[in-house]
Amino acid sequence: MATPKIVEFLGTGRRKTAVARVRLATGTGKFTVNGRAFDVYFPLDTLRSTASQPLTVTATGDKLDVRVNVTGGGPNGQAGAVRHGISRALLKFDAALRPALKAEGFLTRDPRMRERKKYGQPGARKRFQFSKR
Repeated sequence: MATPKIVEFLGTGRRKTAVARVRLATGTGKFTVNGRAFDVYFPLDTLRSTASQPLTVTATGDKLDVRVNVTGGGPNGQAGAVRHGISRALLKFDAALRPALKAEGFLTRDPRMRERKKYGQPGARKRFQFSKR
């Protein structure tokens, strides 16, 4: 007796310094992040809604199981990376979803990064106090 083959769709999402590796599989809508429940990993409602937006827009949340491994960055960056990764994996699942995802801007990687600190000043833009005399 052969076991049923589970088809997985992979997607990598990035935001700031966060990287999310997403695996989508046909299932019942189970969502885990780093081995923990989605609600536990993202305790704030805003983070949960950000991360699950692609599934909401395409109405595929109850048809797919989502497993995410995310590293780096903070909570907001990680939620954005998860959103980007899910969007990319959904494209591999069904290419017909591309117009809906593109219209919402989920397929574009946010290029904004933290600006580096420069020598001779306390931060990226801030200067040390200037004394004329």
